[in-house]
Amino acid sequence: MADLKLKTADGKPVRILLTNDDGIHAPGLTALENIARQLSDDVWIVAPETEHSGASRSLTLSHPLRLREIEPRRYAVQGTPADCVLMGVRNVLDSPPDLLLSGVNRGQNIADDVTYSGTVAGAMEGTALGIPSMALSQSYGFSTRSTIRWHCAEAYGAELVAKLRDVDVGQGDLININFPDCEPEDVAGTEVTRQGKRDQNLLIIDERVDARERPYYWLGFKREKSNPAQGTDLRAIYDNRISVTPLHLNLTQNDALDLLKNALD
Repeated sequence: MADLKLKTADGKPVRILLTNDDGIHAPGLTALENIARQLSDDVWIVAPETEHSGASRSLTLSHPLRLREIEPRRYAVQGTPADCVLMGVRNVLDSPPDLLLSGVNRGQNIADDVTYSGTVAGAMEGTALGIPSMALSQSYGFSTRSTIRWHCAEAYGAELVAKLRDVDVGQGDLININFPDCEPEDVAGTEVTRQGKRDQNLLIIDERVDARERPYYWLGFKREKSNPAQGTDLRAIYDNRISVTPLHLNLTQNDALDLLKNALD
């Protein structure tokens, strides 16, 4: 196997901070650590104590954060992924990391998912702090619901991160990586994609009744494939390709600025 160890300009190992939204004991975090240790010996983990999927970039402001050191360089925070990144960068580490990796998420973060995702939010927080950041997610449920192929992300993750690490995607930008739901040998390549659009007709509200005959609800998605456009993250995952999508923190729709100005004149 080729040596993928990353070095800083002065020859030191690149310092990598890891986080996720599935929690400190999630198997995807183990997969991410396996990826990171192929790249550096200076790896730190600051992750949520419990699962915070769908937390987006929320911060804990209504109660104090609790930090627990599990072992050297591994910490759990009673908070969100964004909390974890802030705590890691501003409190745990004595100097900022050179790279932040968030994931590996249990399930894809593509299309509309990126604005809900705590995994993507972890990378967003790193980007906001001026740290090159990437979100990594392992798709599942396309071929089977019983198995999550973490070994697919592990097979390609380190080399992919090494290639992308020095790409200057721009201030306020981050990279969103999704691995397809297939065996590593069945991956059909890597594609640079744009964010797709999920078919919202596939979103369902499942109403149920508890033991006291009170209704409660589950949000979920129908297990059906849509027909996404070529060049999108959705299409890449459907076609067993690794999706690499540049995302930007600035949500301004520049094409609409003149339209709004003209409407207000």
